[in-house]
Amino acid sequence: MGFRRQRKRRWQDLSTGQRRGIAVAAAVQFALLAFALADLVRRPSRKVRGRKLLWLPVLFVNYFGPVAYLVAGRK
Repeated sequence: MGFRRQRKRRWQDLSTGQRRGIAVAAAVQFALLAFALADLVRRPSRKVRGRKLLWLPVLFVNYFGPVAYLVAGRK
């Protein structure tokens, strides 16, 4: 029982639906990041739970970071 190595899929190997799904997921991720980053920069420190500098790297954790900040980081 050996494991077969699957060939890495390239962009051109993906179906149109798969390409669209990846593009939509990327757009949502970047929109969340941009919104959360703009909010963090503009929001006064007294209206942020924790230090702003600690939230900054958290925002760059895909999906989780911006959502965590928007849900738990703002007062």
